[in-house]
Amino acid sequence: MSRELLRKLPKVDELLLRPSIVDLIDRLPRDLIVDAVREVLDGRRQQLLSGQGQPGLVAVESIEADVTTQVAQRLSPRLRPVINATGVVLHTNLGRAPLGREILADAIEIAAGYSNLEYDLPARRRGSRYSHSAELLRRITGAEDSLVVNNNAGAMVLMLMALASGKEVVVSRGELIEIGGSFRLPDIFSTSGARMVEVGTTNRTHLRDYEAAITDDTALMMKVHRSNFEIVGFTAEVDGAELAKLGRERGVPTCEDLGSGCMVDLSSYGISSHTAAHQVGLGLDIVTFSGDKMLGGPQAGIIVGRADLIKRIRSHPLTRAMRVDKLTLATLERTLISYVDGTWQEKVPALQALTASAETLNKRAEALAALVRTGLGAAVDVTIEDSEGRVGGGALPQTVLPGRAVRVRLLKASAVATDHALRAGELPIVCRIDEDSLVFDVRTVFDAQLGAIADHLKSVVVEP
Repeated sequence: MSRELLRKLPKVDELLLRPSIVDLIDRLPRDLIVDAVREVLDGRRQQLLSGQGQPGLVAVESIEADVTTQVAQRLSPRLRPVINATGVVLHTNLGRAPLGREILADAIEIAAGYSNLEYDLPARRRGSRYSHSAELLRRITGAEDSLVVNNNAGAMVLMLMALASGKEVVVSRGELIEIGGSFRLPDIFSTSGARMVEVGTTNRTHLRDYEAAITDDTALMMKVHRSNFEIVGFTAEVDGAELAKLGRERGVPTCEDLGSGCMVDLSSYGISSHTAAHQVGLGLDIVTFSGDKMLGGPQAGIIVGRADLIKRIRSHPLTRAMRVDKLTLATLERTLISYVDGTWQEKVPALQALTASAETLNKRAEALAALVRTGLGAAVDVTIEDSEGRVGGGALPQTVLPGRAVRVRLLKASAVATDHALRAGELPIVCRIDEDSLVFDVRTVFDAQLGAIADHLKSVVVEP
């Protein structure tokens, strides 16, 4: 049966003459349409070879409709919004820090037309794109100057190339990190041309180790945030203040890759993280951090510190290759303003999620649970439970964010199949599966998304 049906599959040229496909060819690149036709035919052929012998598989009208659908999918944007119900605030796979709508609206206004990106309006002459955020970063961090590049890895490479290429940089063995995407500190050194001098051991590094490693060829002493892991037990490390003091005594600049770049003290919310201002205040000469982690802004690498060192970094030829565009700068500037004027909890979604109160989370969970019960009734068992959220993004791996979650146990459906359907929808929902239940941690869900979760769940409940 399948062999007979295989012979009945229409040819590519035959399909290209079908009315709807002719219309597509008139409007779109021909090779795009031909690829879609071949892909649909290959799919039907594989179905027939696998033993599926339905006559409908070879119907020209059905194949024609699939080609039209395939073309539409190819022309649909791949990058799209999702609902994050995992409880991981700075979820790297889901775009890290979400951006505030008010901040984005201002940035869109800038990007939609011309701007003074590199134009000094009062002086009527060329200006610098880095000037727009420089004063804000000075005010927030206390640093003399700053530079914004494409991301924090870029900031580290640029700093090392500008300040230490061909020279030695002293770093603790306990800080030779590897983070997501095979980002390894030794590789960064190799790329930059700086020579890494390892001191101490994996678990214990002392000030005397740094001191003994300093030579006439030492350009920097560096500390590196461990990002996604911690070393516990019999340990010792040198803090930024001690390293900065040694650097001043020996005339060697000190720097720290701070990683997440927290701008405000969140200890009252149970989140213990050194702010950029705190590290600058210790006397470190250069501090680098990310814009899209605990700062809550766009992807960027931010370098703050001594004016003479920042000038050297800014003057390096590679700075131009790593520079950021007007959208990033407009978004970053407005995010930084919220820290200066005290409106960050209103305007920065990532900080709203990190600092959400127990009362807020419980109300949100109750609202979602009620919507799901109303929509699915006897098909589900809905409960509210305590949850453990995470900061994410390689920031504070040991920090647990106590929160609330809605557990949905599907009484007549498969949790795995339903989860797959939730992720395949027009507005995908990413949650957790636990003991054949769907778990929605509301810390990372916006209030405006609660109805969408309930509606989507109602539409995709899949029978086992």
